[in-house]
Parts: sequence; structure tokens; C-alpha cells
Amino acid sequence: MTPTNTLFSRSALGMVRVAAVSPELRVADVGFNVRATLAALDKLSERKCQIAVLPELGLTGYTCGDLFYQSHLLDQARAQLAQIAEHTERTGIVCIVGLPLELDGRLYNCAAVLGQGRVIGVVPKTYLPTSGEYYEERWFSSARHTTKDTVVLAGSSVPFGADLLFTADNVQNCVLGVEICEDLWAVSPPSGAMALAGATILANPSASVELLGKSDYRRDLVKQQSARCLAAYIYAGAGPSESTTDFVCGGHSLIAENASLLAETERFHFTTQSTIADIDLQRLSHERLNSSSYSSDNGTGHFRRVRFTLPRADEPMTDAELLRPVAQTPFVPTDTAQRARHSQEIFNIQSTGLARRLMHTGAKRVTIGISGGLDSTLALLVVIRAFDIVGLVHDGIIAITMPGFGTTSRTRTNAERLADLLGVTLRRIPIVDAVRQHFADIGHSESVHDVTYENAQARERTQILMDIANQTGGFTVGTGDLSELALGWATFNGDQMSMYHVNAGVPKTLVRYLIEWVADSEFSGEVSAVLRDICDTPITPELLPLGDGDKLQQETETTIGPYLLHDFFLYQVVRYGYPPRKVFYLARHAFGGMYAPDVVLHWLELFYRRFFSQQYKRSAMPDSPKVGTVALSPRGDWRMPSDASSSLWQIEIDDIRQSLNLK
Repeated sequence: MTPTNTLFSRSALGMVRVAAVSPELRVADVGFNVRATLAALDKLSERKCQIAVLPELGLTGYTCGDLFYQSHLLDQARAQLAQIAEHTERTGIVCIVGLPLELDGRLYNCAAVLGQGRVIGVVPKTYLPTSGEYYEERWFSSARHTTKDTVVLAGSSVPFGADLLFTADNVQNCVLGVEICEDLWAVSPPSGAMALAGATILANPSASVELLGKSDYRRDLVKQQSARCLAAYIYAGAGPSESTTDFVCGGHSLIAENASLLAETERFHFTTQSTIADIDLQRLSHERLNSSSYSSDNGTGHFRRVRFTLPRADEPMTDAELLRPVAQTPFVPTDTAQRARHSQEIFNIQSTGLARRLMHTGAKRVTIGISGGLDSTLALLVVIRAFDIVGLVHDGIIAITMPGFGTTSRTRTNAERLADLLGVTLRRIPIVDAVRQHFADIGHSESVHDVTYENAQARERTQILMDIANQTGGFTVGTGDLSELALGWATFNGDQMSMYHVNAGVPKTLVRYLIEWVADSEFSGEVSAVLRDICDTPITPELLPLGDGDKLQQETETTIGPYLLHDFFLYQVVRYGYPPRKVFYLARHAFGGMYAPDVVLHWLELFYRRFFSQQYKRSAMPDSPKVGTVALSPRGDWRMPSDASSSLWQIEIDDIRQSLNLK
């Protein structure tokens, strides 16, 4: 049995809690600034922060001007750095503070990395601004001019240079790189080479001044650099307590991860401001493993490795502790405007893909099975748009409704009504008699509602669609979705097969929103009303006989679990390669108020079992357009052997169950 504190520790989950801080400050008052720094670290310790980044030259203030020539100021900053270093032992934080440091007759603008009660290393600034608001070369030398690779601080020799990377011995893939303010604005920032050398967390102590529109630019720059480096980026800006003789600093601090802004401070506060977030190292590592541009770039930098121990790495994390957004519907944007833009883009990709296939084949007709359910409705709407793109009349769309043992009057009515309103050719071909004859031929009792009973209906429908496609010189458009492919919730050589599969890249949780977008944007009146009723219809394959009063006896989510959960699992497993413990932890965090832990684990176990066992269906899937970052085509994004074992994943699920005493 794996102990709970090991299974869900910060290091096991790949999480590191980081902070960007802008403390209160008095220009040239080192004592006050040190006390403010210590107070800030104490508060961050209470929130279990592990790494904290403070502003550029924070021990003295960035705006000291010619006071940087005063030896007393420099000596005090150097001497009191040791006090902060000692404090890190008590707070359990690795922190990065800024100070001026004299070495061999040159003055450097430096960032000192402190932790475990000592100075771990010192990084000097490389790019010094020489125009505009501040002329740093008046006082400081660039890191290019260093003559030594160590400096003596508090009686110890400490690594010194812009070629340092700080590697945590106790946390996989935790490598810290430091650049200072203007370094980020360079054409080729040092952080790029650091990232190629393995740095996953990039820190920037800064004193960027505020100008009209600059905060937006700064935010975009930090996000973009985190994306280019496939890294986390922690940016700590000096606050308005800096001198305002010629400009104002705003205290703008940000934390970004691979283009996503995780946290940000408000600007223009004179009191200490901080922002905290949990960085996901496993996610960053997976992104790099899957980026050919990252793996193929050897980089140009040569770095010295400085080893340290990251505090709190073995502490367990509860679900409520996580400080980063985790969406219940990762495929569906929560912002309505963004969701509408995504829906339009996806619909355009789907319809353009089908239009190209129509142009290539010269076909003027297609067959499509319509049930009045979500998937077939979306596929029909895509076909309509594709025909419009190519300039074909809608009566070449042969929409076939094939009522069987479980077809409800609601779905049948919606399917037929929608076909009539859209002007497509509607054919109604009941399959009950044909399936009964098939049962008789193979000796299967109609009263036995097993997989044979269900699959015979799906294959009969596919046969009808393909035969009529042959009759009319067209091809069959598939209607299943990404979620069904992931779970194998499709009949092999039945609804799993078609000549072109327009929905294969769209997960179930997104299908409804796409139809709603079409209802709002493309249609009105009766068509819109029918589409909205379809969106409200329960998800079912309609394969089992109906109960009294046309009542459904089969709802998909009762059998295989909520698609809300399965789409969440699919995204975390395929997009980021997370292990079961991480998927379970994130699901508990996202769905804590909806599903009990044992329920989440039950459906997660089913997801893994089906995802592995049903790969053979995906290996034989037809052509389909990719629409998002998660796709399961065997010709592109997901190449998995059909006979791969799921044992490793099932063992970890058993460990979770035992460690939490779940059923």
C-alpha cells in the first residue's frame, strides 16, 4: 500500500508553489527593506510557498542613483543579505532577492538565490538599459564583464555568474533559472537558453517603470516568454515606493505558465503585494517531450548546475489547497464570448474538411444516419455547411432515420422535422424486421438484450447507409464523437465506421455547445427551436426496448459514467500524460462538490480499462479532421498498440483506493 502522504505529496503531483512579491520599501534604507522582506516571507510561509521572487535591487531600492557609489549602502546590503538567508531556514522558502554587489572593482546588479539558511548562488544582470527612464551603465557592469565565477558572502564562497541553473535534488524537473528585468526585453533573452538547458521555472526580479499601455505589453511579454520556453515565469516588479523623481513603478507582479497567466497583482499599492500560484512541473515536462522544436534545439548556453533542496516537497496536498485553475470542462471555454469563437472555429474546420473531401471525390450526394440525438445533429449541420461551401443543393444530403427497438417518438420527430426544415432528402427505413431476421439467421433470442442484440442494430444501420451511398454515388458521413472513440462506445464496423468522420475530434461535452452556437448564429425560428430541444434530450444509443409510455430503458451515462468526468479524464491523460494519481487529484479538486471520491475513482478505473481495451477501434477509424489539441487518430496524434497492457495504471488506482480506504 502506498502511504497517502507519498501518493499525493507535492513532489509526487509535480506541484511547486511559487510567489511574486513586491514588499514595502524605503529608498536606500536597507534595514527597513530587509524587515519588510522578512515579514513578506513569513506570510508566504503560512501559505506553504516554496519559491518566492522579490524585485530588482530590492534591498536598497532600484532608484538610489549615485548613492550606489556609497560604500556604506553597498556594505549594508551585502551584510544584511545573510540575515535573509538565515531566515529561509525557518520559513522553508527559497527566495530570490535583488542587491548591488561589488566585485573586483566593478558593481553588478544582482539577484541572490537564498535557501536552507544560506546563499545558494548569485546571478548578475546581463542587459543594462542605457536610454529612456534609467541609465544603469552609469553604475553597473554587465554580467559579460565578470572576472570570477564565485563571490565570498557571509564567509562562504558562492557560485557567481549568469551561467547558473539551480536544480532541486528532491523534485523531478525542478530547475530554476534567473534573469533580471531588462534581460527579458532583449532580442534573445537569457531565459531562452536556460529553458533549453532544462530550466522549468524562470524568475525575473524587475523594476520596470509604468507608462501608458506598458502593463498590457509586460503581461503579454511574460506570457509569451513562458510559452516560447515551455516554462513557468515568475515576474516580480518593484512598487510605487521607489523614488518618483522621474517615473513611477507600479509593483506589477505576474506568474505565467506556458502562455497561461496564473496570477497577477494589482498595481500602485504602497503596502506589500504578493501573488501565489502552483506550478505544474509534470505538465511542463510533458509539453517539452511532445515539442519537436524543443527536443531538436541543442541550445547555445553552457550552464553550471547549483544543487539545492526544495522545501516542503514531501508535504501532502489536499484537494482544497491547490492554487491554480482546474476547469471541469477543459474542452469548453467558460467565457461565453470565447466559447462562441471556439465553436465557430471548430464548425469551420469540420465543414471545410468535409467540403475538401466532396471536392476531391466529386461526390454530389452523401448519406448520414440521423437519430435526433446530439452527435448526428451536429454532423448533419456540418454537412449542410459543407454543401453550401461547395455549392451543392441540399437534396443531395440523404438523411436516413432508422427506427429500431429503442427509438423514442421525441428523437424520431426531431430528426424528421429537422431534415424537413433543412431541405435535405429524408428516408425512413425501420430496421426492426431486418434485425429480427438476422437474429433468426444466427440463432439469437430477441429476449436476450446483450451486446449481440445491440451491435446487430448498429451494424444493420451502417449497412443501410453504405449501401444507399453506393446506390446514389455518394459516401457515408460518420456521426460519432471523440468521447465515444476514447471509451470505445461504438460498434466495431458499425457506427464506428464511415467514409469520412466529421465529429471525431469533438468531445461529447462540447457537442451540445456547438449545436447551441449554430442555433443562435446560423438559424432562427423553428430550426433553432428543434436544435434546442435536441440539446435537452438525454444521451442514449436507443438500442434497448422502451418501457411503458415510451420511457427510455437505456441512458448511456448510467452505464459508462458521466461524460463530464470522462472528458475531463481524457484531457488530462492524453493532453498532459498525467498518471492516475494526478488525474484523480485534479478531478477531486474540480468536482469536489459534485462527485464523491469513490465515485470519481470508480469511473476513472473504467475509463482506463476501456481506453486501453478499445484501442483497436481507434486503430481502424476513418479519416477525420483534427479540431483541437486532443485527437485520437492513429495516423497523427495518438499511436498506441491495440494490445497494450493497462496494468501499471490499474495498480496505481488500487494504491489510491487502499490509501484512501475507498470501496
